[in-house]
Amino acid sequence: MSASKHHTVVDSPYGPLTLVADADDTLCGLYMEGQRHRPAGETFGPRDDTLRAFAEAREQLSAYFAGDLTRFTLRLNLGGTPFQQRVWEQLTLIPYGETRSYGQLAAALGNPTASRAVGLANGRNPVGIIVPCHRVIGSTGSLTGYGGGLARKQRLLEFEKVEKGESLF
Repeated sequence: MSASKHHTVVDSPYGPLTLVADADDTLCGLYMEGQRHRPAGETFGPRDDTLRAFAEAREQLSAYFAGDLTRFTLRLNLGGTPFQQRVWEQLTLIPYGETRSYGQLAAALGNPTASRAVGLANGRNPVGIIVPCHRVIGSTGSLTGYGGGLARKQRLLEFEKVEKGESLF
């Protein structure tokens, strides 16, 4: 068990979400049940529902799920490689209710042939929903991989479209 991290679990319309904070009380993880690349539970540290990072995350997630928040402003410590960090930063620039392809993200990073590497980095995003990896789709507009599962990805995209006032069809 990691003494330098703590976790809590919050309910959401997409199932329980495990939030993880580091020793600096900064959010470093948001994991869904059954999520691909979810770290082992013992690495989350002891449960502590009182941390400031968790209170802020709960508040912003609640506002997001209510349709009142379109961009998160939480302090994050995501770790990852420099390339992963650049990809995750690009994800935060995708507007609420919109999507981008892996190729578009690769081009925005200055390397249009890196769509596969962008996809791999996207799949390792440690704070799904907050860093909106669900907004990335295939070049044909198809839903492609999502660590939280394609059904959740589709529901998140549909939720944002409806909240934004756009038709699903």
